[in-house]
Amino acid sequence: MATAAGKSATNEATTADLEADIEQLKADIQKLTEQLAKTGQHGYGAARRAAADGVEQLRAQGEAAFESMRGSAEDVEAQLIAKVREKPVTSLAIAAGIGFLFALLSRR
Repeated sequence: MATAAGKSATNEATTADLEADIEQLKADIQKLTEQLAKTGQHGYGAARRAAADGVEQLRAQGEAAFESMRGSAEDVEAQLIAKVREKPVTSLAIAAGIGFLFALLSRR
């Protein structure tokens, strides 16, 4: 009988150890889940900041390109005004010719 009582006590100890290990595993899994959630939020935040930085950089590049185009258009306008003032009759004849071409094209 001593061996039966010894086996019973060993089984109870083993069961208690297994239950304690299972509880420890549950706690570890919970901690790991929380850490993964925090890592995911951190990764999302970093990606969002990177996207916002990219958008800001593209906006700045777009504004620079727009200003460059505006400067070029102003230069062309200044050159055109200078040519018209330099040769007004020729400019008037060119404008009339362009108007005539537009009239021909619009009839078709």
